[in-house]
Amino acid sequence: MGRIRRRDKDKKRGFSIFDDEEPADVSADEDLPKDEAGRRKIKRQYSELLGVRIEKLKGRILNRERINKTIEGVYFICIDCKKVSHNMDDGLVEDPENVSNRCGGCAKAKGIPVPPGGGKGQAAA
Repeated sequence: MGRIRRRDKDKKRGFSIFDDEEPADVSADEDLPKDEAGRRKIKRQYSELLGVRIEKLKGRILNRERINKTIEGVYFICIDCKKVSHNMDDGLVEDPENVSNRCGGCAKAKGIPVPPGGGKGQAAA
């Protein structure tokens, strides 16, 4: 009997929305620490994935991640500037009802008190 050939390992087996077809601005991320460059890439992917729905989802939390036992990372859309942000990079003034979350810069501009540490690090409770 003849042998059955396996698929070429070079070919992709599926499509993922997070696959980069052409890397965008990779040179800008070269001088950043590895974790910050990864967060920028994920924020860019969220922006591309959500597209026009960012207007509908503004002020909402997109994802929470555990960085270590004490630090929680939060991806969210700022209600004022409508950018996908991360609390470690941009700060976070969290709304208890999860409808009007703001980045640290927009909160300062609005006169809202920012938690100690500039709103960076842990999510405000």
